[in-house]
Amino acid sequence: MGVLSTLVRGLIRGADRMSEFTSKRGSRTHNKGRGARPTGLRLSSRKFLTIRAMIPEFVVPHLEGFKLKPYVSYRSPKGSEPPVTAQSLFAEVVAPRIKSDFEEGKFSRGQLEKYGLEPEQDGKLFKLYPKNYVR
Repeated sequence: MGVLSTLVRGLIRGADRMSEFTSKRGSRTHNKGRGARPTGLRLSSRKFLTIRAMIPEFVVPHLEGFKLKPYVSYRSPKGSEPPVTAQSLFAEVVAPRIKSDFEEGKFSRGQLEKYGLEPEQDGKLFKLYPKNYVR
């Protein structure tokens, strides 16, 4: 009898896992929602404290007279330009300035900050030189 009950329980539990997980199936504190972030904190007294800094603020530009549509169809043709990489960005923006300074005799390895290159790259969002070159 133990094997049969285990088999039935496995079938039931497997079917239960496949059903849609809604907010009704979680614990009392579970709120599935629609992916929105909370705008405050739940206090120990079960009250909700709204924090103004956590409320998202949408900045929408004035688009009167704007000619482009807000939707791009998936049927539109692919772009002809190659994707921008760190190496191509360096070659287009920084390299010509370094080359012209080198030809004029103004280039100095100690003054790379003039070209936008930073010696300390820790914590930077976009590391331009030399770590993220495509090799």
